Amino acid sequence: MNIKLEIAFFVLIGIVIVLAAIWIFVTEKRLKRFFIGKKAKDLEDTIISLENDIVQLKKAKENAEKDIATINSKLRKSIRGLETVRFNPFRDQGSNQSFAIGMLNEEGDGVVFSSLYSRERMSIFAKPIKNNKSEYELTAEEKEVLQKAKV
Repeated sequence: MNIKLEIAFFVLIGIVIVLAAIWIFVTEKRLKRFFIGKKAKDLEDTIISLENDIVQLKKAKENAEKDIATINSKLRKSIRGLETVRFNPFRDQGSNQSFAIGMLNEEGDGVVFSSLYSRERMSIFAKPIKNNKSEYELTAEEKEVLQKAKV
């Protein structure tokens, strides 16, 4: 029975050696195909160039992220809602020559302008808005224009 085990052991070792030789042959063939026409120096230069490109891309990405954050910050402060309402404050005369204009940013800050037009004169008012509210009394038209201007 020992002879059978020895034969099986040698057959197994032979199979391992054959498989290793095949693997080495296939790997060598792939490497030769990969390095055809290339020198080791060229490959090293290519790797260094790729590494430099990656470093530059990381820096560009960081700069772009900073720029986007700055733009988003400025955008929140810019006017995002703009509405106009025309109205007639004097029911017995004139037409819709008076108006209210509301301008708000994303945070609900801005201004409302209103004008009252009559034949004798025209008055213009500006009221600051903070968090969609004003410390000054708002007319119905001014409230309406602010409601429409909300982002």
